[in-house]
Amino acid sequence: MTFLQLSTHSTYDQLRHLADSWGLAIMALIFVALCLWPFRPGGRTASRDAALSIFEDDSNDA
Repeated sequence: MTFLQLSTHSTYDQLRHLADSWGLAIMALIFVALCLWPFRPGGRTASRDAALSIFEDDSNDA
């Protein structure tokens, strides 16, 4: 089963290549998506509700 054993150098090189190419592109897409998330349709209502939720009266206090 020598095909399952990789040296740490080749594993490092493979991960480094992935991070330099596709990993960077995926992280950039995630960053752009998270930046645009608050501006989606319906996002204003959800953001306002979340921001004002701390001011709601909690009637469950004993």
